[in-house]
Amino acid sequence: MIELLLQADRLLTVDLVDQADAIYRRVAEQDPRNAIAVVGMARCALARADDHEAYRLAARALEIDPRNEMARRMEARLREVLETRGETPGAVSPETPVAMAPAAPSSAPAVAPPVTRPSTPTAAPAPRRSLLDRVRGR
Repeated sequence: MIELLLQADRLLTVDLVDQADAIYRRVAEQDPRNAIAVVGMARCALARADDHEAYRLAARALEIDPRNEMARRMEARLREVLETRGETPGAVSPETPVAMAPAAPSSAPAVAPPVTRPSTPTAAPAPRRSLLDRVRGR
C-alpha cells in the first residue's frame, strides 16, 4: 500500500487530481482505517476547491489517527477558513465510510465554482496559491 500512496502523492504533485484521488480511495476501501489515504483524499478535495469535503475528510482522518499532524493542521486551518466565511464546518458521520464518499467525475475536469468577491475597478485577480500554501494558511 505504501507504493500506491507514494504514486498518488506523485500524481497529486503534478495536478493529476482525479487519478490521485482514485488511488487514495482504493487504498481507503482496502483499509478504512488508513488515515494517510483519507488525508490524501482531503488534499484532492482541496485541489478541487471543495473546502467542505476537504474539512470532512481531514476531520475523519483525525478521528482515525489523532496524532496525524497533517490531518490536525488541515482540519484546524479549514475550520478557521470556513468559520471566517461564516460557514459551518460539516459534521463527520462515523457511520458513512470514507471510501464511499462521492468523488468528482473522472470523465470531466473538476472546475472550481466561481468566487464572488467585492471588486473595485482597479482590483487585479489574486494569484493562485499552491495547495501547500493553502493548507499552511499563507
